[in-house]
Amino acid sequence: MLSIKDFSEMTHLSAQTLRYYHAEGLLVPARVDEQTGYRSYTFDQVEQAMLITVLRQAGLGVPQVRRALAEPDAAPALLSEHAAHVQRQRDEQDEAIRTARDLLRTRPQPCVRHVPAMTVVSRPAPVTPFGEDRQEWELTEAALTAATDELIEAVTSCGATPAGTPWRILAPGSALAGDGTRWLVRTAVHGAAVLPAGMEVRESAAGEELSITMPGRSSMAKYGTAISRLLAHPIDGAFPDIGRLRHLVHEDGVEYSAPLRRVT
Repeated sequence: MLSIKDFSEMTHLSAQTLRYYHAEGLLVPARVDEQTGYRSYTFDQVEQAMLITVLRQAGLGVPQVRRALAEPDAAPALLSEHAAHVQRQRDEQDEAIRTARDLLRTRPQPCVRHVPAMTVVSRPAPVTPFGEDRQEWELTEAALTAATDELIEAVTSCGATPAGTPWRILAPGSALAGDGTRWLVRTAVHGAAVLPAGMEVRESAAGEELSITMPGRSSMAKYGTAISRLLAHPIDGAFPDIGRLRHLVHEDGVEYSAPLRRVT
């Protein structure tokens, strides 16, 4: 039998950690003295301690380790699920690092750009949450991405050709909706086509927009920053119509573009 001190030295697990693993049922001592409470371990338990250590170093929580030990056949699938979760976290961190570098290197600045006349196809997107937290915001992004993909597929199947980057825009009166946020997804097209019901086609005149691109994926903070920068940008004789703000999702960021309205 090995004392807790000897077992600790052999496994490189502190006595405090061994007591914790005992309490959690991960590594139960072979013997516990009823009078002194001293824990003793067998040499065979070193292997179990090693496995627990490896699983913990891999990032598995105590409940996951407990399940892996109790259900060895389920352990490979459990580890694969955890590995996929870790990879998603790494991807998010890598993206966050790229975004931080972009923001620190060159602060996004608004610029005026000319928008040509175009034929625009529009359809409503599903009502989405208000985006009061990150989870709701991500649900909204996923719903709008799916709705945009469906729009492009429908336009293409009807013989029209999408032109440029599609966008989304808040539907008029959306801010007053009590059940969520209402969006419209839109794309410019080339070529006439008979479109399915529920889609609107209109001609958009040429004009000017004040635009700013925020690097990385969309977030409420970036949305708010974009609006703040657009409103603060000085333009002689005009102002950005934030109520008609377009959101154009690019591979490397989100462009927020508001039509300019001339002051008369």
